[in-house]
Amino acid sequence: MLRMAQPGEAPALRALVRAAYAHYVPRIGIEPLPMVDDYAARIAAHQAWVLEREGQLAGVLVLEDTPDGLLLDNVALAEAARGQGHGRAMIAFAEEEARARGHARLWLYTNEKMTENIALYTRLGFAEIRREEKSGRRAVIMEKPL
Repeated sequence: MLRMAQPGEAPALRALVRAAYAHYVPRIGIEPLPMVDDYAARIAAHQAWVLEREGQLAGVLVLEDTPDGLLLDNVALAEAARGQGHGRAMIAFAEEEARARGHARLWLYTNEKMTENIALYTRLGFAEIRREEKSGRRAVIMEKPL
């Protein structure tokens, strides 16, 4: 079950995200944006959710309201939680949250070198709408109408 992240959990969120994305650094040559995000600010803005399993932090979800829809800014899972459907469940939660907030679409960006993410999002109904430079990284912008 997902719950809002609490003040004081920012270091744990940051550690989970850094571990989840570390394998991408050699591939893209720079830390992915979630690795350098300010999780204390995300928690204060009520944008960060956590997935707990057996009392342990298992996942992080960051959602941000934007004029263009709900931004699925980050989905990260601890290694022990991968391959169990938690990521897909977190994305389904984001879709429900977008609808509840009155958004007509859920959108995201991922690095163009994270090809397995692009493939997963495509299987989940997202479509690529453009590619652009984002903070020194090549981003693939994808959306899912709701």
